[in-house]
Amino acid sequence: MKGYYFITDSGLSKAGILKDAAVAAECGAAAVQYRNKSADTGSLYTEALELRKLCGNIPLIINDRIDIALAVKADGVHIGQSDMPFEKAREILGKGRIIGLTVHSEAEAVLAEKLGADYIGLSPIFSTATKPDAGKPAGAELIRKVKNLVKVPVVAIGGINLTNAREVVEAGADALCAISAVVAADDPAAEIRKFQKLFV
Repeated sequence: MKGYYFITDSGLSKAGILKDAAVAAECGAAAVQYRNKSADTGSLYTEALELRKLCGNIPLIINDRIDIALAVKADGVHIGQSDMPFEKAREILGKGRIIGLTVHSEAEAVLAEKLGADYIGLSPIFSTATKPDAGKPAGAELIRKVKNLVKVPVVAIGGINLTNAREVVEAGADALCAISAVVAADDPAAEIRKFQKLFV
């Protein structure tokens, strides 16, 4: 997993999440993560099904909802520290699907790899408004520390924009997520490509 990692946000999006996801897929994003904390299960299923069609060969990751991931045959799920235990998520999903796990410290990163996470979402790197419960920003230095401890891909998340993204990449992040910097822009594709160029 390398490059720009896309996460949907219907509250910030100018074009709508389906259009955003299609653009991210066209730009060769590392993955598309469907995150929607407010919709009912029926709406989540319908939207995730559309995203599955739009993503093509780009991995579709469902945030939290293992049932939705299974129902739409998504490539995997992303779970947090307070979601279903990793071991149970793996038991339900099986070995063929991706499981990403959010971590906030070196200890959590080491444990995530030991549990078998396919990648870790290291968060929050900087202050972020898109996830109010994200916690205290750790800074890019935590990326360096974690990269020295684990071999699985590290996706940096939280408050990342074009001003600080180079610092994130230079610290060793395999991928990064910048939500508002992309979905609130007039030309999301152009912004995604700017982030992608940092990994070349």
